[in-house]
Amino acid sequence: MGVQLVWLKRDLRIADHAPLAEAAAAGPCVVLYVYEPAMLTHPHHDAAHLRFVNQSLAELEERLAERGGVLTRRRGDLPGVFDELHAERPFDAVWSHEETGHAASFDRDKAVRRWCRSQGVAWHERRQTGVVRGLKNRDGWARQWQRFMNRPAVKPPEAITPVPGLRGCGELDAEALGLPATTMTEAAPGGESVAHDTLDSFLQHRGVNYRADMSSPVAGWDGCSRLSPYLAFGNVSIRQAYQATRRRVAELREAEKGGGDLDKRWFGSLKSYEARLRWHCHFTQKFDDEPAIESRNMNRAYDGLRGDTDDQPLGDLDPVKLDAWKHGQTGYPMVDACMRCLAATGWVNFRMRAMLASFTSYHLWQHWKAPADFLATRFLDYEPGIHFSQYQMQSGVTGINTVRIYSPIKQAKDQDPAGVFIRRWVPELAPLPDEHLAEPHRVPPLLQRSLGVVVGEHYPPPIVDHPTAYREAKEKTYRRKGQRRTREASQRVYAKHGSRKRGRTQRIATGRFSASD
Repeated sequence: MGVQLVWLKRDLRIADHAPLAEAAAAGPCVVLYVYEPAMLTHPHHDAAHLRFVNQSLAELEERLAERGGVLTRRRGDLPGVFDELHAERPFDAVWSHEETGHAASFDRDKAVRRWCRSQGVAWHERRQTGVVRGLKNRDGWARQWQRFMNRPAVKPPEAITPVPGLRGCGELDAEALGLPATTMTEAAPGGESVAHDTLDSFLQHRGVNYRADMSSPVAGWDGCSRLSPYLAFGNVSIRQAYQATRRRVAELREAEKGGGDLDKRWFGSLKSYEARLRWHCHFTQKFDDEPAIESRNMNRAYDGLRGDTDDQPLGDLDPVKLDAWKHGQTGYPMVDACMRCLAATGWVNFRMRAMLASFTSYHLWQHWKAPADFLATRFLDYEPGIHFSQYQMQSGVTGINTVRIYSPIKQAKDQDPAGVFIRRWVPELAPLPDEHLAEPHRVPPLLQRSLGVVVGEHYPPPIVDHPTAYREAKEKTYRRKGQRRTREASQRVYAKHGSRKRGRTQRIATGRFSASD
C-alpha cells in the first residue's frame, strides 16, 4: 500500500475525522500540519489563532502517538511543502476535509488541486459540516443537513502506521514566525479534550437557561455554549455537537417520564441550541455558494450606499471614527466594553457582535468591509463563512433580512442593567451609578466632578449623536430598500441564499426575515 498524506487544516481532532480514518486504513500515513506564511500573515489572522492551533496540535500529537502515528509540522506555502514531501517520500493520495475559508485559502486549494493533478496524486476531500459543496440551490438543503448530522460519527483509527525518517520544524509560535504578539491574554485554550469538556458542561449544567442567557454579555459568558472556537478550529465536529445535544434531550425526556425533578427550561434551551447549529451551516453555505460575499455586497443594488465605488471599494472610510471604535473609545460604554473585552478574550455573545456591526454600519455609516476585516482578528472563533454573511446581514445589504439598527444605549440598559459588564471592561466609569452607565455624557457636570468621571477628560464624549445617526441611517437605508431595483435584486438573493424552512412565507419586500431564517 502506498503512502497517504493527511493534511490537517481546521480539523484538529482525532474523533469524527474521516480523512484520518480512511487514510489510516489505506496505508502508512504522513499526518501533516503546515504553518503557511500566506495564512499567518493574512489580514484576518491574529497570533491568538496560532496559539490556539498550537495548543490543539499538542494534544493531537499525543493522541496520534497513542495509536502509533506521528504528527509532522512544516513551514512553507502550499503546494510547495507538498512538492518537498513528495520528493522525499512519494505519496499516493492527499486526504483532507473540505474547508469554507477566505479568498486566500480558496486560492491555495486551487493551487493544491492543480499540483495534485500534475503529479498524479489523488486528493480525497470529505465533508466536515452541513455545507454541501457545489449546491445548485437551497431547495432540499435542510434535509441534506439532517441526513449528514444523523450519520454515525467516524471512530478514530485504532492504529496508524507512520512513515519514518521525515523531518519536521516542531512547534512554531508567534515569536518564531515573526508575528505581532496578541492582546488576547484571557482567551480560551485549544484542544479536543477542552472542547468536549466545554460541550459537556454546557449540556449538563450551564445551558439550562440558554434561551434567555444568550442575549446578555454577562449571563452569556457561562450560559452560552462557548463551543464556537472549538468548532472553528475543528477540535470538535458540528456533528458531534449535534448528536451530543440529541442524546441529552433524550436523557431529559426519559427523566421526565420517570417523574424526576427536572428543570423544564432545558427543553426550550436545547431546542434553541440545535437551531444555532443549523444556523451555523446555513450561513456558511451562503459563503461557500458565493465566496465573493467576503468583499462585495450580497445584494448589488446596495452598491454605492456608503460611497463605495470600483475605485473606492471601502467607500467614505473615516479612519478616525474606526480607530476610536477599534480601541473602545466611542463614548458609548456598551460598544467600548465589547471591543475591549474582545481585545482581551476574543469572545462576546452574538447579540453584542450584532450591535458592534450595526454601530459601524449605521451610527458611523461605514462600509462593512473594513470593520469586518478587523473583527476577524478579534474573534478567536473567526469563521469566514459565518462572519461575512452575518456582517452583511447586520449592515442591511442583503435585502432579505430585517433591518436592525441596535441602540447601544438600550442594549446597555437591557442587557447589563447592573453595569457588571461595563464596569469590568470600562473601569474608568465604575464610580457612576447604574442609571448613568449607559449614557455618562448625560450626567450633570457637578456630579461628574464629584465622582471623578468627567466626560471629555476621563472618558470620551459620544463619537456621534445617537438620535441623529439613527434617523439618518434609517432614512438612507429604507430609501434604497424601497427602490424597485433593490426589491428585484432581493428576489434573486433569496432564490440563491434564502432559507426554505417549512412553513415560512417569503417576505422580501417588507424585510421581515430574521437571523434565524
